[in-house]
Amino acid sequence: MDGSTASASGDGKALSVTQLLRRMKNLLELQVGEVWVEGEVSNLRRQPSGHWYFSLKDDSAQISCAMFGASRRQGADMVEDGAKLRVFAEASVYEARGQLQIIVLKVKPVGAGELQERLEALKAKLKAEGLFDASHKQTIPRYPKRIGLITSASGAALQDMLNVLRRRAPWVYPVLMPVRVQGRGAEREIAAAIHRMGHPDQYGLPACDSLIVGRGGGSLEDLWNFNEELVARAIFSCPIPIISAVGHEIDYTISDFVADLRAPTPSAAIELAVVDREELIQHITQHNKRMFRVVQQRLARMSLKVEGLGRGPLRDGERLLREPTMRLDAARSSLQQQIRTDFKHRISRLKLLAQYHRLHHPNRVMERRGERLVNLSRRMRRLSEEALRARGGSLEATKGLLRALGPDSAFQRGFSITTDDQGAIVRSADELSAGQRIRSRFADGEVSSEVLGE
Repeated sequence: MDGSTASASGDGKALSVTQLLRRMKNLLELQVGEVWVEGEVSNLRRQPSGHWYFSLKDDSAQISCAMFGASRRQGADMVEDGAKLRVFAEASVYEARGQLQIIVLKVKPVGAGELQERLEALKAKLKAEGLFDASHKQTIPRYPKRIGLITSASGAALQDMLNVLRRRAPWVYPVLMPVRVQGRGAEREIAAAIHRMGHPDQYGLPACDSLIVGRGGGSLEDLWNFNEELVARAIFSCPIPIISAVGHEIDYTISDFVADLRAPTPSAAIELAVVDREELIQHITQHNKRMFRVVQQRLARMSLKVEGLGRGPLRDGERLLREPTMRLDAARSSLQQQIRTDFKHRISRLKLLAQYHRLHHPNRVMERRGERLVNLSRRMRRLSEEALRARGGSLEATKGLLRALGPDSAFQRGFSITTDDQGAIVRSADELSAGQRIRSRFADGEVSSEVLGE
C-alpha cells in the first residue's frame, strides 16, 4: 500500500482537525477558486467592523458568505434579505467551525450579465452599420427658437431642464412630448415620439430646431429602453439634431452613441442646447466694441492720409479735402449712432422676449383662463336669474287671465251651473222632467233640489 494512504486499521499517522480543514481549504481554493454564484440573500448580518455575513440560497441548497470591508465592495448597496444576486466570490473554508463558505468580492443583480452581453452585441452591430459614425452627426443649432423635450412629464429631469432653460434662455420655447421612459413597451413610445417630432408637418406639431431625448439616472434595467434598437434607429433617422441625455454622467446607453450629441445629464443637455443669456449679452457687447474699434482705426488711418495730402505740394489740397473730410465725419457719426441703436435694439429684443415668455408661461395662461371661467359663471348665473324672473312674470299674467276668463269669474257675477243626478250639465229646461233630482253649483257652494213641474 502507498505510504501516503492512511491505513483503515488506524495504524497510520492521523491528521489533526486543523490540518484536515487546511488541506480541504487549499484544495477548494485551487480547484474551485473564484467563481460567479447566483442565489437569494438571507440572514444578512452587518457587523460594526464593516464586515457582512449572509447566506446565499436556491431551491435546494445554501452556502455561507462573508463580505469583508463590505462598504468598499462593488454592488454592496444591493445586498438585502430576499435580493436575488450574482456574486463573484472565492471558495474557502472557515476553519474555526469547519464550515464551507465563499468570500464575496463584488456583487451584481441577477440578469445584469445577460443585459450587458445584449448591450455589447447591439453596439457592435450598429457600429458596423455606421450608426455611430461622426460623419452622420448633425450640428446642434447655436441659437434655437424651439427645443423639443422627449421625456416623462412627471419626472424630475423635466423640471430640471425647464428650470435651466428659464434661467439661461427664457426666449426659447420648450415643446414637450411626454412618454414613458421605463417599463415594457416604453421604447415604442420613445421611438414614435422621435418620429413625430422629427416630422412636425405630418402631425401638426410645432417645428423644433433641436430635440433632447432622455431621463434621470437609474440602474441598467431602468435605462434599458434607451438601449433598444428601435430607439437607436429612430434617433439615427430623425432629420432634426438630437441630444441624448440619459441618466447620470457615468451612465452610457446606445442612444448616446447614435445621437448627434451626448450630454452627461438632462440639465447639462439644456446648457449644451442654448446659449446663456448673460453670455449672449456679453458676446454682443464685445462684438459691437470690436466693430467700433475697427471703424475707429480705419477712420484714423484715412485721416492720416488726408492730413498727408493736405501737407502736399497742392496749395488747394486742404480746400479739396474739406468736403470728403466732412463726409467722413458724418459717416463716422452715423456709424457710431447705428452701432448704438443696433445694440439698444438687441437689448430691447431680449427684454421683449423675456416678457413674452413670462406672459405665456403656463401659470399665467391658467390664471387668465380661470378668470374667464369665473366671469362666464357670473354671466350665466345673471342670465338665468333674469330668465326665471321673466318666466315668473309671464306665469302670473297667465294665472290672472285664467281667473278672469274661467268659470269662477262667472260664479262671482251670479251665474250657476245645473247638473242632473248623473253629473251631466243641464242646458235647457226641456231636458228636465217632474220629480227629477238636480244639483245647482254657485260661487259659495252647491244645493240639491227636485223638479216639481214645468
